[in-house]
Amino acid sequence: MESGNALTRESERLLIERARKGEAPALRELIDHHKERLFAFIWRMVHDHHEAEDICQDAFLKAFASLDTFSSEFRFSTWLFTIGYRVCLNRLRRKRPVSSEIDFTTFASGDAPESPETVESADVAELRNVIWNTVDQLSPPQRAVVLLFYRQGLGCPEIAQILQLPSATVKSHLHRARARLRELLAATPGLDTQEDRNRRQEAV
Repeated sequence: MESGNALTRESERLLIERARKGEAPALRELIDHHKERLFAFIWRMVHDHHEAEDICQDAFLKAFASLDTFSSEFRFSTWLFTIGYRVCLNRLRRKRPVSSEIDFTTFASGDAPESPETVESADVAELRNVIWNTVDQLSPPQRAVVLLFYRQGLGCPEIAQILQLPSATVKSHLHRARARLRELLAATPGLDTQEDRNRRQEAV
């Protein structure tokens, strides 16, 4: 099911009021509006479909169980992503540690189906995979910042709210993530030739 159109602040407020009263249709509508973006973010963090689904369900359950604590000062999506990130980070902590400038905004729709008019060349598709596989090697906080900034299109202040970090720390994570990505990409076999630099330029 598609997530539907974006909610206005007022429609979101009314929807949450109904959800606080236990109205099932309101709860379902909140899920439908946010599940796809939340799942995309969580999946990129854990890279396991079933675990991502489980984390998303857990995040929604936690959010609905504590709706009375939600403040309309924030967007529901920001609050939900905060909860989802906490659940995700707890899962990652129980596992083993995660052992030239790229414009990642050009890859923001990488997981979405592409129309025939936008199908990319095999070389650019390969480079896209290399880049996002490199993102997967970042630390969880850096990976979260990159995903929220480039894939979800959020600004540093909202990312700071989600991750519960100072904005300056988010900017520092973003800067270090970019530097680390450049290092990892430079160390990737086959990406240092002139041909690969040309392909990289084509991709951005």
